[in-house]
Amino acid sequence: MQPCAKTPSDGQKKEMRQTPNSAPFDMQSVPFRGIVEQSVAGIYILQDEHFQYTNATFAGMAGYSNDEVLGKPLRECVPGYYVAEVMDRYKRRISGEVKSMHFVTHGLHRDGNVVHIDVHGQAMQFRGRPAVVGVGVNVSGQIQRDAELLESRHEYRELASRLNTMREQQRAEYAREVHDVLGGLLTSMKLDVGRIARRSRSTAVRGIAADLNALLVEAIDNVRELSESMRPQALDHLGLGAAIAAHLKRFRERSELRVSLQPPEFDIDLPRWRSIAVFRIFQEALTNVARHARASSVAVRFRRTDAAFWLEIEDDGVGFHTRADAGLQAQRQSMGLISMRERAYELGGTLTIDSAPHFGTRVVLQAPIVASPLVRS
Repeated sequence: MQPCAKTPSDGQKKEMRQTPNSAPFDMQSVPFRGIVEQSVAGIYILQDEHFQYTNATFAGMAGYSNDEVLGKPLRECVPGYYVAEVMDRYKRRISGEVKSMHFVTHGLHRDGNVVHIDVHGQAMQFRGRPAVVGVGVNVSGQIQRDAELLESRHEYRELASRLNTMREQQRAEYAREVHDVLGGLLTSMKLDVGRIARRSRSTAVRGIAADLNALLVEAIDNVRELSESMRPQALDHLGLGAAIAAHLKRFRERSELRVSLQPPEFDIDLPRWRSIAVFRIFQEALTNVARHARASSVAVRFRRTDAAFWLEIEDDGVGFHTRADAGLQAQRQSMGLISMRERAYELGGTLTIDSAPHFGTRVVLQAPIVASPLVRS
Protein backbone atom coordinates (compact mmCIF):
# COMPACT_ATOMS: atom_id res chain seq x y z
CA MET A 1 0.00 0.00 0.00
CA GLN A 2 1.88 2.98 -1.18
CA PRO A 3 2.11 5.94 -3.48
CA CYS A 4 2.27 5.31 -7.14
CA ALA A 5 3.12 6.75 -10.48
CA LYS A 6 -0.18 7.71 -12.11
CA THR A 7 -2.18 10.78 -11.07
CA PRO A 8 -5.96 11.03 -11.66
CA SER A 9 -7.14 13.81 -13.91
CA ASP A 10 -8.96 16.89 -12.59
CA GLY A 11 -12.19 15.41 -13.90
CA GLN A 12 -11.64 12.18 -12.05
CA LYS A 13 -10.92 14.05 -8.80
CA LYS A 14 -14.08 16.10 -9.26
CA GLU A 15 -16.11 12.93 -9.86
CA MET A 16 -14.65 11.34 -6.74
CA ARG A 17 -15.59 14.34 -4.61
CA GLN A 18 -19.18 14.10 -5.88
CA THR A 19 -19.69 10.50 -4.74
CA PRO A 20 -21.58 9.92 -1.47
CA ASN A 21 -19.49 10.22 1.69
CA SER A 22 -16.50 11.38 -0.35
CA ALA A 23 -16.33 15.04 0.63
CA PRO A 24 -12.81 16.49 0.52
CA PHE A 25 -10.80 15.40 3.51
CA ASP A 26 -10.25 18.23 5.97
CA MET A 27 -6.71 17.97 7.27
CA GLN A 28 -7.53 20.47 9.99
CA SER A 29 -9.75 17.84 11.62
CA VAL A 30 -6.90 15.35 12.11
CA PRO A 31 -5.89 15.03 15.77
CA PHE A 32 -2.23 15.85 16.45
CA ARG A 33 -1.96 17.31 12.97
CA GLY A 34 1.54 18.70 13.49
CA ILE A 35 2.92 15.37 14.63
CA VAL A 36 1.27 13.54 11.73
CA GLU A 37 2.59 15.94 9.12
CA GLN A 38 6.13 15.99 10.50
CA SER A 39 6.35 12.28 11.25
CA VAL A 40 9.40 10.47 9.86
CA ALA A 41 7.06 7.53 9.19
CA GLY A 42 4.63 7.66 6.30
CA ILE A 43 0.92 7.77 7.22
CA TYR A 44 -1.94 6.98 4.85
CA ILE A 45 -5.70 6.41 4.68
CA LEU A 46 -7.24 4.15 2.03
CA GLN A 47 -10.97 4.07 1.28
CA ASP A 48 -12.91 2.84 -1.75
CA GLU A 49 -9.58 1.56 -3.10
CA HIS A 50 -8.25 5.15 -3.31
CA PHE A 51 -5.86 7.17 -1.20
CA GLN A 52 -7.90 9.65 0.86
CA TYR A 53 -4.90 11.02 2.73
CA THR A 54 -1.11 10.70 2.97
CA ASN A 55 1.36 12.80 4.86
CA ALA A 56 4.37 14.31 3.11
CA THR A 57 6.65 11.47 4.16
CA PHE A 58 4.47 8.75 2.64
CA ALA A 59 3.86 10.69 -0.59
CA GLY A 60 7.56 11.47 -0.86
CA MET A 61 8.46 7.80 -0.89
CA ALA A 62 7.27 7.73 -4.49
CA GLY A 63 8.49 11.21 -5.35
CA TYR A 64 5.14 13.01 -5.04
CA SER A 65 3.50 15.70 -2.95
CA ASN A 66 0.37 15.21 -0.82
CA ASP A 67 -1.90 16.82 -3.40
CA GLU A 68 -0.57 14.62 -6.19
CA VAL A 69 -1.32 11.46 -4.22
CA LEU A 70 -4.83 12.51 -3.12
CA GLY A 71 -7.45 10.40 -4.89
CA LYS A 72 -5.03 7.99 -6.57
CA PRO A 73 -6.39 4.45 -7.10
CA LEU A 74 -4.48 1.89 -5.07
CA ARG A 75 -4.11 -0.51 -8.01
CA GLU A 76 -2.24 2.17 -9.98
CA CYS A 77 0.20 2.66 -7.11
CA VAL A 78 1.96 -0.70 -7.37
CA PRO A 79 3.82 -2.58 -10.13
CA GLY A 80 1.63 -4.70 -12.37
CA TYR A 81 2.97 -7.98 -10.98
CA TYR A 82 1.92 -6.94 -7.46
CA VAL A 83 -1.61 -5.58 -8.09
CA ALA A 84 -3.46 -8.81 -7.28
CA GLU A 85 -1.49 -9.29 -4.05
CA VAL A 86 -2.01 -5.77 -2.71
CA MET A 87 -5.70 -5.65 -3.64
CA ASP A 88 -6.30 -8.98 -1.90
CA ARG A 89 -4.65 -7.69 1.26
CA TYR A 90 -6.75 -4.50 1.12
CA LYS A 91 -10.05 -6.35 0.61
CA ARG A 92 -9.38 -8.84 3.42
CA ARG A 93 -9.10 -6.00 5.89
CA ILE A 94 -12.03 -4.02 4.53
CA SER A 95 -14.23 -7.14 4.69
CA GLY A 96 -13.26 -7.76 8.30
CA GLU A 97 -11.54 -11.07 7.58
CA VAL A 98 -8.43 -9.74 9.29
CA LYS A 99 -8.08 -6.64 11.44
CA SER A 100 -4.54 -5.60 10.56
CA MET A 101 -1.53 -6.62 8.47
CA HIS A 102 2.20 -5.99 8.66
CA PHE A 103 4.25 -6.72 5.54
CA VAL A 104 6.70 -5.29 3.03
CA THR A 105 4.88 -4.09 -0.05
CA HIS A 106 6.05 -2.98 -3.49
CA GLY A 107 5.27 0.54 -4.61
CA LEU A 108 5.79 2.34 -7.91
CA HIS A 109 7.93 5.49 -7.90
CA ARG A 110 7.12 8.26 -10.35
CA ASP A 111 10.38 7.47 -12.20
CA GLY A 112 9.17 3.91 -12.79
CA ASN A 113 11.39 2.22 -10.20
CA VAL A 114 10.05 -0.10 -7.52
CA VAL A 115 10.22 1.03 -3.88
CA HIS A 116 9.86 -1.33 -0.94
CA ILE A 117 7.79 -0.07 1.99
CA ASP A 118 7.29 -1.77 5.33
CA VAL A 119 3.62 -1.07 6.05
CA HIS A 120 1.41 -1.78 9.03
CA GLY A 121 -2.22 -0.99 8.31
CA GLN A 122 -5.47 -1.90 10.00
CA ALA A 123 -9.17 -1.59 9.27
CA MET A 124 -10.97 1.40 10.84
CA GLN A 125 -14.10 3.45 10.38
CA PHE A 126 -13.37 6.65 8.49
CA ARG A 127 -16.22 9.12 7.91
CA GLY A 128 -18.65 6.37 8.80
CA ARG A 129 -17.37 3.73 6.40
CA PRO A 130 -14.63 1.05 6.40
CA ALA A 131 -11.13 2.20 5.54
CA VAL A 132 -7.54 1.10 6.03
CA VAL A 133 -5.32 3.40 8.07
CA GLY A 134 -1.64 2.68 8.43
CA VAL A 135 1.98 3.72 8.60
CA GLY A 136 4.85 2.91 6.27
CA VAL A 137 8.64 3.11 6.28
CA ASN A 138 10.76 3.05 3.14
CA VAL A 139 13.05 0.03 3.43
CA SER A 140 14.33 -0.01 -0.16
CA GLY A 141 17.87 0.68 0.99
CA GLN A 142 17.74 -2.13 3.51
CA ILE A 143 16.29 -4.54 0.94
CA GLN A 144 19.08 -3.66 -1.48
CA ARG A 145 21.75 -4.09 1.19
CA ASP A 146 20.28 -7.45 2.19
CA ALA A 147 20.30 -8.57 -1.45
CA GLU A 148 23.91 -7.45 -1.86
CA LEU A 149 24.88 -9.24 1.34
CA LEU A 150 23.14 -12.41 0.17
CA GLU A 151 24.91 -12.19 -3.18
CA SER A 152 28.22 -11.62 -1.39
CA ARG A 153 27.66 -14.70 0.77
CA HIS A 154 26.78 -16.73 -2.29
CA GLU A 155 29.97 -15.61 -4.04
CA TYR A 156 31.99 -16.37 -0.91
CA ARG A 157 30.59 -19.89 -0.73
CA GLU A 158 31.26 -20.43 -4.43
CA LEU A 159 34.85 -19.31 -3.88
CA ALA A 160 35.20 -21.55 -0.82
CA SER A 161 33.87 -24.49 -2.83
CA ARG A 162 36.36 -23.85 -5.65
CA LEU A 163 39.22 -23.51 -3.18
CA ASN A 164 38.28 -26.79 -1.50
CA THR A 165 38.16 -28.52 -4.88
CA MET A 166 41.53 -27.09 -5.91
CA ARG A 167 43.01 -28.00 -2.54
CA GLU A 168 41.85 -31.61 -2.85
CA GLN A 169 43.32 -31.81 -6.36
CA GLN A 170 46.63 -30.45 -5.08
CA ARG A 171 46.61 -32.82 -2.12
CA ALA A 172 46.04 -35.76 -4.45
CA GLU A 173 48.93 -34.66 -6.67
CA TYR A 174 51.25 -34.07 -3.72
CA ALA A 175 50.28 -37.42 -2.19
CA ARG A 176 51.17 -39.21 -5.43
CA GLU A 177 54.46 -37.34 -5.74
CA VAL A 178 55.41 -37.97 -2.13
CA HIS A 179 54.45 -41.64 -2.28
CA ASP A 180 55.82 -42.46 -5.72
CA VAL A 181 58.87 -40.18 -6.01
CA LEU A 182 60.09 -39.54 -2.47
CA GLY A 183 58.96 -42.93 -1.24
CA GLY A 184 60.63 -44.60 -4.21
CA LEU A 185 63.93 -42.78 -3.59
CA LEU A 186 63.94 -43.74 0.08
CA THR A 187 63.20 -47.36 -0.79
CA SER A 188 66.09 -47.41 -3.28
CA MET A 189 68.39 -45.93 -0.65
CA LYS A 190 67.30 -48.60 1.82
CA LEU A 191 68.14 -51.33 -0.70
CA ASP A 192 71.58 -49.79 -1.36
CA VAL A 193 72.32 -49.55 2.36
CA GLY A 194 71.35 -53.22 2.68
CA ARG A 195 73.80 -54.19 -0.08
CA ILE A 196 76.57 -52.21 1.62
CA ALA A 197 75.91 -53.98 4.89
CA ARG A 198 75.99 -57.42 3.24
CA ARG A 199 79.19 -56.82 1.26
CA SER A 200 81.22 -55.02 3.90
CA ARG A 201 83.47 -56.96 6.29
CA SER A 202 83.92 -53.96 8.55
CA THR A 203 82.00 -54.09 11.79
CA ALA A 204 81.97 -50.25 11.94
CA VAL A 205 80.55 -49.95 8.43
CA ARG A 206 77.89 -52.54 9.17
CA GLY A 207 76.93 -50.62 12.31
CA ILE A 208 76.60 -47.39 10.35
CA ALA A 209 74.57 -49.20 7.68
CA ALA A 210 72.25 -50.58 10.33
CA ASP A 211 71.68 -47.11 11.77
CA LEU A 212 71.04 -45.71 8.29
CA ASN A 213 68.63 -48.53 7.57
CA ALA A 214 66.67 -47.78 10.75
CA LEU A 215 66.48 -44.07 9.82
CA LEU A 216 65.33 -44.92 6.30
CA VAL A 217 62.62 -47.24 7.63
CA GLU A 218 61.39 -44.40 9.86
CA ALA A 219 61.54 -41.95 6.94
CA ILE A 220 59.56 -44.32 4.70
CA ASP A 221 56.93 -44.71 7.42
CA ASN A 222 56.71 -40.92 7.76
CA VAL A 223 56.36 -40.51 4.00
CA ARG A 224 53.58 -43.11 3.98
CA GLU A 225 51.89 -41.29 6.87
CA LEU A 226 52.20 -37.93 5.10
CA SER A 227 50.82 -39.37 1.88
CA GLU A 228 47.91 -40.92 3.76
CA SER A 229 47.05 -37.64 5.51
CA MET A 230 46.98 -35.81 2.18
CA ARG A 231 45.02 -38.48 0.33
CA PRO A 232 43.89 -41.61 2.23
CA GLN A 233 44.22 -44.67 0.03
CA ALA A 234 41.47 -46.38 2.00
CA LEU A 235 39.05 -43.63 1.03
CA ASP A 236 39.57 -44.34 -2.66
CA HIS A 237 39.66 -48.14 -2.43
CA LEU A 238 37.76 -49.24 0.69
CA GLY A 239 35.21 -46.50 1.34
CA LEU A 240 34.49 -43.80 3.90
CA GLY A 241 33.96 -46.09 6.90
CA ALA A 242 37.28 -47.89 6.41
CA ALA A 243 39.11 -44.60 5.91
CA ILE A 244 37.68 -43.17 9.16
CA ALA A 245 38.58 -46.35 11.09
CA ALA A 246 42.14 -46.38 9.70
CA HIS A 247 42.70 -42.69 10.43
CA LEU A 248 41.32 -43.06 13.95
CA LYS A 249 43.74 -45.96 14.57
CA ARG A 250 46.72 -43.85 13.45
CA PHE A 251 45.44 -40.96 15.58
CA ARG A 252 45.37 -43.24 18.65
CA GLU A 253 48.92 -44.39 18.01
CA ARG A 254 50.24 -40.83 17.64
CA SER A 255 48.26 -39.16 20.42
CA GLU A 256 48.07 -42.10 22.86
CA LEU A 257 44.47 -41.12 23.64
CA ARG A 258 41.66 -43.58 24.25
CA VAL A 259 39.48 -43.74 21.15
CA SER A 260 36.25 -45.51 20.27
CA LEU A 261 34.26 -45.94 17.08
CA GLN A 262 30.58 -46.87 17.06
CA PRO A 263 29.77 -48.93 15.14
CA PRO A 264 33.27 -50.43 14.73
CA GLU A 265 32.60 -51.00 11.03
CA PHE A 266 30.24 -49.13 8.73
CA ASP A 267 29.95 -48.06 5.15
CA ILE A 268 27.92 -45.53 3.22
CA ASP A 269 27.72 -45.12 -0.52
CA LEU A 270 28.43 -41.46 -1.32
CA PRO A 271 29.81 -39.74 -4.41
CA ARG A 272 33.59 -39.36 -4.24
CA TRP A 273 33.60 -35.61 -3.55
CA ARG A 274 31.06 -36.02 -0.75
CA SER A 275 33.10 -38.80 0.88
CA ILE A 276 36.16 -36.54 0.75
CA ALA A 277 34.24 -33.64 2.35
CA VAL A 278 32.97 -35.86 5.20
CA PHE A 279 36.45 -37.29 5.79
CA ARG A 280 38.04 -33.81 5.89
CA ILE A 281 35.51 -32.66 8.49
CA PHE A 282 36.31 -35.74 10.57
CA GLN A 283 40.06 -35.22 10.08
CA GLU A 284 39.92 -31.54 11.07
CA ALA A 285 37.86 -32.37 14.16
CA LEU A 286 40.55 -34.81 15.33
CA THR A 287 43.26 -32.26 14.55
CA ASN A 288 41.48 -29.73 16.78
CA VAL A 289 41.31 -32.32 19.55
CA ALA A 290 45.06 -32.94 19.31
CA ARG A 291 45.94 -29.23 19.20
CA HIS A 292 43.50 -27.64 21.62
CA ALA A 293 41.42 -30.07 23.66
CA ARG A 294 43.93 -31.57 26.12
CA ALA A 295 41.58 -34.55 26.17
CA SER A 296 42.12 -38.09 27.41
CA SER A 297 39.56 -39.78 25.16
CA VAL A 298 37.70 -39.30 21.88
CA ALA A 299 34.48 -41.01 20.83
CA VAL A 300 33.36 -41.19 17.20
CA ARG A 301 29.78 -42.23 16.41
CA PHE A 302 28.03 -42.79 13.09
CA ARG A 303 24.38 -43.39 12.36
CA ARG A 304 22.17 -43.14 9.32
CA THR A 305 18.65 -43.37 7.97
CA ASP A 306 17.50 -43.87 4.41
CA ALA A 307 17.70 -40.12 3.81
CA ALA A 308 20.47 -38.73 6.04
CA PHE A 309 23.49 -39.54 8.17
CA TRP A 310 25.14 -38.18 11.31
CA LEU A 311 28.84 -38.21 12.21
CA GLU A 312 29.69 -37.21 15.79
CA ILE A 313 33.13 -36.56 17.29
CA GLU A 314 33.17 -35.96 21.06
CA ASP A 315 36.11 -35.40 23.41
CA ASP A 316 36.44 -34.93 27.17
CA GLY A 317 38.88 -32.02 26.94
CA VAL A 318 38.91 -28.47 28.26
CA GLY A 319 36.21 -27.21 25.88
CA PHE A 320 35.73 -23.59 24.86
CA HIS A 321 33.13 -20.85 24.64
CA THR A 322 31.06 -20.97 21.45
CA ARG A 323 29.70 -17.43 21.90
CA ALA A 324 30.95 -14.78 19.48
CA ASP A 325 32.23 -12.61 22.37
CA ALA A 326 34.06 -15.36 24.22
CA GLY A 327 37.59 -14.00 23.87
CA LEU A 328 40.57 -14.10 21.55
CA GLN A 329 41.56 -17.74 22.13
CA ALA A 330 38.05 -18.98 21.39
CA GLN A 331 37.92 -16.78 18.32
CA ARG A 332 41.18 -18.24 17.02
CA GLN A 333 39.93 -21.73 17.66
CA SER A 334 36.62 -21.02 15.97
CA MET A 335 38.46 -19.79 12.87
CA GLY A 336 39.74 -23.34 12.47
CA LEU A 337 36.13 -24.50 12.18
CA ILE A 338 35.25 -22.30 9.21
CA SER A 339 36.50 -24.86 6.70
CA MET A 340 34.43 -27.58 8.39
CA ARG A 341 31.29 -25.45 8.22
CA GLU A 342 31.85 -24.64 4.56
CA ARG A 343 32.28 -28.30 3.71
CA ALA A 344 29.09 -29.11 5.64
CA TYR A 345 27.29 -26.45 3.59
CA GLU A 346 28.60 -28.01 0.37
CA LEU A 347 27.14 -31.31 1.53
CA GLY A 348 23.76 -29.64 2.01
CA GLY A 349 23.98 -30.32 5.74
CA THR A 350 24.78 -28.62 9.02
CA LEU A 351 27.67 -28.65 11.47
CA THR A 352 26.73 -28.29 15.14
CA ILE A 353 29.37 -27.51 17.76
CA ASP A 354 28.45 -28.02 21.40
CA SER A 355 31.15 -26.99 23.87
CA ALA A 356 31.74 -25.27 27.18
CA PRO A 357 34.83 -24.71 29.33
CA HIS A 358 35.79 -27.88 31.26
CA PHE A 359 33.01 -29.92 29.63
CA GLY A 360 34.63 -31.05 26.40
CA THR A 361 33.47 -30.55 22.84
CA ARG A 362 31.04 -32.37 20.59
CA VAL A 363 31.01 -31.82 16.82
CA VAL A 364 28.05 -33.23 14.90
CA LEU A 365 27.79 -33.33 11.11
CA GLN A 366 24.31 -33.96 9.72
CA ALA A 367 23.86 -34.24 5.95
CA PRO A 368 21.56 -35.84 3.38
CA ILE A 369 22.75 -39.02 1.74
CA VAL A 370 21.55 -37.84 -1.66
CA ALA A 371 23.18 -34.59 -2.75
CA SER A 372 20.93 -31.58 -3.21
CA PRO A 373 20.99 -30.45 -6.86
CA LEU A 374 21.04 -26.85 -5.58
CA VAL A 375 24.29 -27.34 -3.70
CA ARG A 376 26.80 -28.86 -6.08
CA SER A 377 26.75 -31.03 -9.18
